[in-house]
Amino acid sequence: MEKKELPNSTLILVFGILSIIGCCCYGILGVVFGIIALVMSNRAIEIYSANPELYTGYQNVKTGRILAIIGLVLSALSIISLIVSLILYGGFGGIYEMQEEILREYGG
Repeated sequence: MEKKELPNSTLILVFGILSIIGCCCYGILGVVFGIIALVMSNRAIEIYSANPELYTGYQNVKTGRILAIIGLVLSALSIISLIVSLILYGGFGGIYEMQEEILREYGG
């Protein structure tokens, strides 16, 4: 019998990569792509576990899942650091004022 590709195995890998990249966008995109990749990978693992001899692409699913977990952790750290900086510097206005002060001080 011919082996079939696991459903969405490549897409899971892509979403895992995007979750790592998305952590740079204040963490929001990283969380979204990471959760989607984890949900899809759980479904793919269930399908593969039922009949492992019928499917290929399990390595993509495992790699995508690991990348999604890393992306979620990095995104969580990004969101936490954003919240802490907003609290410490008095919101976005305080952050912009601090940046302007640094630019004035160093002649930028």
